[in-house]
Amino acid sequence: MALTYSTSVKLHEPIPLFELPDASGKTYTLGNWADKNVLVMVFACNHCPYSQAVRPQLIELWNKLQAQGKSVQFVAINPNDAETYPEDATEKMKEERYAYPFPYLRDESQEVARDFGAVCTPDIFVYDRNRHLQYRGRLNDSWQHPSQATRHDLSDAIDCLLRGERCNVEQYPSMGCSIKWKQSGG
Repeated sequence: MALTYSTSVKLHEPIPLFELPDASGKTYTLGNWADKNVLVMVFACNHCPYSQAVRPQLIELWNKLQAQGKSVQFVAINPNDAETYPEDATEKMKEERYAYPFPYLRDESQEVARDFGAVCTPDIFVYDRNRHLQYRGRLNDSWQHPSQATRHDLSDAIDCLLRGERCNVEQYPSMGCSIKWKQSGG
């Protein structure tokens, strides 16, 4: 497991287009969430301990936002090479221990991860209503011990966008396992 930090990217760039299936084969595109004011894209996987650690925190934040009726959509995307890392295979994504209450998509070709510039799991991107990147970074300042977090960067970024403001949250990189690229693809 190679610890990797997300790289800085140019903010306000438009979201890359994509068409990806979930573990059951249902296909999703950006059009599925055209009515949402905020779109949170999380590159994640099953086997990475960093992804495993933030998964319950992402689910808790999602549930809170849904209970409040917020116009926010979360989407997780698994880009890892399942041949080398079988725990990240599509069939494993169906298991309850890896499931999310929001779409968990499979990027078998890894093209979507490359288009986004994702480098680690988790790697978090937040887009505004016009689908321009407003935040890329960590979930909070204590991913291992969420009760000790003093900064809630992802939540703050979402709240800012829901208020119709430009995201003014300082952008600290995500950290996690490097994406497991296919040997032929990089």
